[in-house]
Order: sequence, then structure tokens, then C-alpha cells
Amino acid sequence: MNYEKKLSTLKSNLEQSKDKKYRAEVRLENLYAAKQKLTEEIKSLGVEPENLNSEIEKLKNEIDELLDKADKLMPKD
Repeated sequence: MNYEKKLSTLKSNLEQSKDKKYRAEVRLENLYAAKQKLTEEIKSLGVEPENLNSEIEKLKNEIDELLDKADKLMPKD
């Protein structure tokens, strides 16, 4: 068995793993920053992030009601 070749392969694999870990950590930091920015933007719109789904549903219902109302106001031939 060629120990030098095996050791070289292990070192190379270790370096690749370290690089992947570093890139994953940077990506994670970017995602956390994006989440924080979105959370602040949502709050600036007067909505708490944990209530976002119910707020979206409420707005969808309001849109549906307004579309129905507009349709009823249109003259029928």
C-alpha cells in the first residue's frame, strides 16, 4: 500500500471538506442576514412575522370580496 498517496488523498479530501464547510457557513450567515432584513421589512408594514400567513389569507379574502363587488357593479347586458 502506498501510504504517501493515501495520505495525500486524505489531505486533499480534508481541504475540500474545509472549503465546503466555509462556503456553507458564509451562505448561512447570508441567509440569516436576509431573514433579519425581511423580518424588519415585514414589521415596518405593521405585521408581526408570526402572523404573516393569517395576514396573507386576510388580504386574499379582501381581494376576492372587492373583485366580487366590482363584478356586481358592472352593467349586465
